[in-house]
Amino acid sequence: MVRTADLHPAMAEGLLKLDLPEIELAPWIAPKPLAESTIAIVTTAGLARRGDRPFQAGDTGYRLIPGNVDAGELSMSHASIAFDRSGFRGDPNVVFPIERLRELAAAGEIGGVANHHYSFMGAQGDPTGLRETGEEVGRLLSRDGADAVLLTPV
Repeated sequence: MVRTADLHPAMAEGLLKLDLPEIELAPWIAPKPLAESTIAIVTTAGLARRGDRPFQAGDTGYRLIPGNVDAGELSMSHASIAFDRSGFRGDPNVVFPIERLRELAAAGEIGGVANHHYSFMGAQGDPTGLRETGEEVGRLLSRDGADAVLLTPV
């Protein structure tokens, strides 16, 4: 996670002005062993499958990415003054490690790869706008049987 001191001063100032909600502590939940867990990916890289509607600045929606997606089918619409896309262009797994999850599942290190994964647009001016869609995706992940989520913030 980036520190506000490392951001462009205008970006840091904007973030410090936000009235962000307090997050209450919750009791620890003992997870299932990874070898028995179905894992999903949630990213803020602004990824979508080619042909899907790309993200626009400030978009608080999400894009569904099927578990059987070819990583080469993904395009990135993430935009930020502090973001370099060259890693993603070289290997989409840097941002969306679906092939690595499949390898872990084949090796028995994880129980399986979820049927659905989700992408959000990062670089939100006001992240509180993601609350509703974030909660919706949480319910969808639960319904899909995901036991754990690999978050890839960008």
